[in-house]
Amino acid sequence: MIIRQFLHTEPVGISYLFGCGGRATVAVVDPIGDIEPYLRAAEAAGMRIHFVIDTHVHADHRSAGRQLAEASGAEYVLGSRAEVSFPFRGVRDEEVLALGNVAAKVLHTPGHTPEHICILVTDRTRGDEPWFVLTGHTLMVGDLGRTELAVSAEQGAKDLFQSVRRLKALPDHVEVLPGAYAGSVCGRRLSGKPWSTIGFEKRHNEAFRIDAQAEFIRFMLAEIPPAPPEAAALRAANAGATAAAA
Repeated sequence: MIIRQFLHTEPVGISYLFGCGGRATVAVVDPIGDIEPYLRAAEAAGMRIHFVIDTHVHADHRSAGRQLAEASGAEYVLGSRAEVSFPFRGVRDEEVLALGNVAAKVLHTPGHTPEHICILVTDRTRGDEPWFVLTGHTLMVGDLGRTELAVSAEQGAKDLFQSVRRLKALPDHVEVLPGAYAGSVCGRRLSGKPWSTIGFEKRHNEAFRIDAQAEFIRFMLAEIPPAPPEAAALRAANAGATAAAA
């Protein structure tokens, strides 16, 4: 297994490169900004980028996903429910993306956005149990993603409740590798620590702990911060709807 974490500050976000060292194949998840660091990281490790995955159509930054996929010859991947105006590989719930000895299982986790996916990763050279889950803006350290940037806040919260139940069912030891940390506009109580575990979040993440749907929805609808003024334009640009914003 090879994994690299890229922390970004303007905008705040986290990208990942992971895959199989033995088979020299990797994926990049949620790339932000200049694509050269991802290309250099893959080259330095002797890896080929096979997939570039965006966990969702972002509303807080311009995705570098399509640009990186084109430059590296990789497939550009989104959840199958994504509504965009360009070609992509739409992955279904529980579909497995093969990266040599590493398996990346897609979990459809709507809520933050309707098309959001998480990626559950297993290194088969070490065992059959999942090792970590790339959670995008569904589950972050200390909080869950806001729910009103793509649909109504209430509908997003209803969807997110079901998605959270799926993540809670994962073993406690599974590591949580989120798409953002403290300073991101996509959460309210985010930690500056950019990784966690399912078990730790069950104990210490207030939103993640709530088991009753009505209580969960009330919690998620309370204290919603103002939407970033450019959020709608960024999401539209990432969906390919506004060429002027490119």
